[in-house]
Amino acid sequence: MWKKSTSSLSRAVTAAITVGAAGTAAIMGARAYQAAATGNTNGVAEARKVSRPASSIGGEYAPGAADRLSELITFRTVFSSSRDQIELEEFTGFIKALERLYPAVHATLTREYVNGQALLFTWAGTAEDAAARAVVLMAHYDVVPVDTRDNWTHPGFSGRQEGDYVWGRGALDDKGAVVVLLDAVESLVKEGFAPRHDVYLSLGNNEETAGDSAAAAATLLADRGVEPWLVLDEGGAVAVDAFPGLNVPAAVIGVAEKGILDLELLTRGAGGHASTPPRMGATARLAQAVVALEESPFPASMPAPIVEMMRRIGVNSGFGLRLVTENMWAFKALLTQAFGIMGDETRALTRTTVAVTMLEGSKAGNVLASTARAHVNIRIAVGESIESVVEHIRSIIDDPEVELNVISGRNPSPISSFENEQFALLTSAVAASYPEAVVTPYIQTGATDSRNFTAISSAVYRFSPLLMDASDRGSLHSVNERVRISSLGTGVVFYRELLQSLGR
Repeated sequence: MWKKSTSSLSRAVTAAITVGAAGTAAIMGARAYQAAATGNTNGVAEARKVSRPASSIGGEYAPGAADRLSELITFRTVFSSSRDQIELEEFTGFIKALERLYPAVHATLTREYVNGQALLFTWAGTAEDAAARAVVLMAHYDVVPVDTRDNWTHPGFSGRQEGDYVWGRGALDDKGAVVVLLDAVESLVKEGFAPRHDVYLSLGNNEETAGDSAAAAATLLADRGVEPWLVLDEGGAVAVDAFPGLNVPAAVIGVAEKGILDLELLTRGAGGHASTPPRMGATARLAQAVVALEESPFPASMPAPIVEMMRRIGVNSGFGLRLVTENMWAFKALLTQAFGIMGDETRALTRTTVAVTMLEGSKAGNVLASTARAHVNIRIAVGESIESVVEHIRSIIDDPEVELNVISGRNPSPISSFENEQFALLTSAVAASYPEAVVTPYIQTGATDSRNFTAISSAVYRFSPLLMDASDRGSLHSVNERVRISSLGTGVVFYRELLQSLGR
């Protein structure tokens, strides 16, 4: 997501207007005026038709969803690459709780285990060609750990309801999504609804550790000949105060996600006693490489989904921003620069990011390191690859004595269309649940389980129908994670509308 920085973007817009003033300002202004006058929103207008007061949408579903989420948060479903560190009873307890909380789902849909304790539900369609437009709806129920030393307002696994929120680890990432999805299906089943085409619910158990359960689910479906017409996983959200100049929420739907690369920087030295250090030992050489990476960020670019995101935001903002976003042919480079200065979140949208996360040197305070290591976590921008990133880092460090070892990596996902029927259906579901929101594509900066489905589907999207302001977004993977109770009810409406639309 993004942090608000109105002044930075305003300065960038002013600079852009100044550059474009010579000769073409009148044409640019006309384009900006026409965009607002004609509602040139590419689907945004439809998503802002208010059928009833937004504050009342989903109110009938919110209390029950909150109660179920509160209970499910109490299960410490923290996965680990070390099997002996996993509390298996927490995972089995969670699954048993789902059986009790969602009896209609379990009575009507077929459930199977995938790769241990991931779950795959199959809701068979009623049409003769039920498999032709199969849909996969995803979420994960594993969570990141809670550090007991942190000062939580309520204990991290309490599931406490207070102050219009449900508090606890997983409230936003991603048990909240599990609940609104299953609540929607449960309510529809009880009403006698059945989809025309097959619907699969894929609930992961090891997403937070980049585990292999989602890949196993995708392989299982592929082996059965399933080619999903639509895949929807977590990712974007309904963001409040995410864009300067936009006074309504933005429903940002990820149409692609950045790649990920874990890289080791390794340097070697003679070691020895710390009383006689060399001029360029292993740790000094490593430090020099780390500083080089910090001082030489990857170049920025603005892929098509971000250009379209800005255009849609501009149409629904003031004339100054609209003047820029309707004339990207003139202002794209300056707007790309503006993203680089607005903050960490916006900067990550337009470039490959490099974060040094772990350092290792000598094991003793008075011993020189014979080897020194840095773990570098890299999020690869759309349009780049693991190979191109490694070569660029090699050129930045410019030291053949620094070894670069690829630990693991995955290239960016393909870009799913934001001009197809699938994206239009998502837009309509947002219209039913968050009628004031502007719907826009964007690039997901983090990794999701959905990346495993891009090999079997060309329409893979990332969106959680939960409302978040900057403070809410800041609680993800952090202290005091929480979700708005009202947003849980609205999220149920989103999935109900989406599923019913698929059945029409």
